[in-house]
Amino acid sequence: MKLLIIAPEQIPVPPRAGGSVENVIHQITSRLPEGHRVTIVSLWRGYLPRKSVNGPVTNLRVPGGSKKRYLANALRRVKGLAFDLIQIDNRPGFAAAVRNAFPHTPIAVFMHSMTFASPPMTTRRKANADFRHADLIVGNSLSLQRSLMRRFPAHRSKIAYVHLGVDTAQFRPGGKPRRGGYRFLFAGRMIPRKGVPTLLRAFKIARKSVPSIRLSVAGGTGKAAYRAFLRRTARRLNVPVQFKGNLPRKRMPAFYRSGDCFVCPSQEHEAFGLVNVEAMASGLPVIASRNGGIPEIVKDGRNGFLVTRYGKPSAFAARMAELARSPELHRRLSEQARTDAERYFGWQLTAAKLMELYAERLKTASAGRRTK
Repeated sequence: MKLLIIAPEQIPVPPRAGGSVENVIHQITSRLPEGHRVTIVSLWRGYLPRKSVNGPVTNLRVPGGSKKRYLANALRRVKGLAFDLIQIDNRPGFAAAVRNAFPHTPIAVFMHSMTFASPPMTTRRKANADFRHADLIVGNSLSLQRSLMRRFPAHRSKIAYVHLGVDTAQFRPGGKPRRGGYRFLFAGRMIPRKGVPTLLRAFKIARKSVPSIRLSVAGGTGKAAYRAFLRRTARRLNVPVQFKGNLPRKRMPAFYRSGDCFVCPSQEHEAFGLVNVEAMASGLPVIASRNGGIPEIVKDGRNGFLVTRYGKPSAFAARMAELARSPELHRRLSEQARTDAERYFGWQLTAAKLMELYAERLKTASAGRRTK
């Protein structure tokens, strides 16, 4: 299969820091089953070549400036080329222009969240119209698939899902025992819905019963004012928190290995939660909000804990203190977290399932053309 992937307009593929969508594109295309070839169009930055080829993967990078300009540059770059299928990542608004440029090529829109199919990014009516140009809509979790089906019932029959994965060789447990108190970790964007204030308050409560525990927070982007607010909150609560800033992706495996447990206190729908899988692969039990696609990854009492009342810091604090006080519980959940990551969330599995889904869609499209 010859596949074209059009990435969002914000970050190159592969990304240096941040860029969860771009990282997913890079990880999946690095593990395509034999026989597939892919061309990726993403944003150009001066530190990267405009074209690079690595085996079956060709990266084309174009200037941006705005969504409209980026998309025009992307389509101009691949004009005259032929593909079996086109994948648009997380930008349903690109679908009409792509359909106009490739009127006979099947289009899949790979959704990583509801953000770009919901206000304020777009209207329901506009997103519904955008999805009419897609032959297939793929979510990254069963939860996201169901959310898309509820919001866009006219497209139910073409909405599917494929779980994301993790590089279990890169993200692995640390070989040396850590010193000092039990350390909790958070990694993610510094935006309100990620729930960092809830985590800071939970940490303060948990320290009352386990004073030796520690907390490290990694993440950037978001607004500088909000990042400053989080630091002020930590000072006001008088809790010792290490704010690591926006770490490059190459430093994330070491960050996970520096901790004992990962906390994901998301306050709104989390489509998948890739950080949870990365933490599990690193041998960390996960304490996470019971929302969105998170329960598809974190199994309560098996590889971590799910918090139903995730708006309550005390609910997180209780689980944090429980794990910090029980080495045997930590060991059991930690070992199972690693096992589950290896068994269910390898990138090779994600790539294989996605290509199977596309092959089935192409077969259906071909059969439809023969009957006309």
